[in-house]
Amino acid sequence: MVTSTVALPRDSAQVRALLDSPEIASLITQLESLHWTGRPGYPVRAMVGLALVKGLHTLPTWTRTVALVRDHAALRNALGAVPSVDAAYRFVAKLRKHDKLLTACIDAVIASLHDAEPKMGQTIAIDGSDLPAYGNGQRFVKRGGAERKKFADPDASWGHRSSISTRSGGGYYGYKIHAAVCTTTGLPVAGRWRRPRTRNCLSCRCCLTRRSVAASGRTCACWTVAMTLR
Repeated sequence: MVTSTVALPRDSAQVRALLDSPEIASLITQLESLHWTGRPGYPVRAMVGLALVKGLHTLPTWTRTVALVRDHAALRNALGAVPSVDAAYRFVAKLRKHDKLLTACIDAVIASLHDAEPKMGQTIAIDGSDLPAYGNGQRFVKRGGAERKKFADPDASWGHRSSISTRSGGGYYGYKIHAAVCTTTGLPVAGRWRRPRTRNCLSCRCCLTRRSVAASGRTCACWTVAMTLR
């Protein structure tokens, strides 16, 4: 079972524990059984572990993630290898083709968290936020020219975000995240991303509510949906 901790430790012991958890170990086994074609690569456990390190340390690029693992012996031992940057990008591209396995793993992790935190999911809040892409996504072909039709990241798009205390509002290039979060534990219950140009609708956020309640297997006692999103 995955241990529920809001302030998640980011050391090698935590990475090893996550890799050895039944949910992620099952994902690794399923990925190993796919028999991907091509030259023999790095172990699947090392590639999944690299993805965990990137998420736990909130690193923006695979280059920095690989450098971190290369410089820390404990992380190298937990993963069993130091994958290359190119291997990380190839692994992610292949992993996207098997998103159902990832979804099943996430659902299993959420179910384990509910067992560890009985109050999780009883009170949830749903809201959206901007998520800038790593690429800058030049909006126009040239200064004063036509708006660009093709971008380096085809999944992202240009959108508008409101101002906050640390920055002004305006256009940005990236994604929009809709998330349902348990207000008691601070842990995410469900989520989905959309292009910023896709208009936010109440039905989208209500869909998240139904998903979060279904994942918890319980009746949601209270939920709040933000109504002021663009």
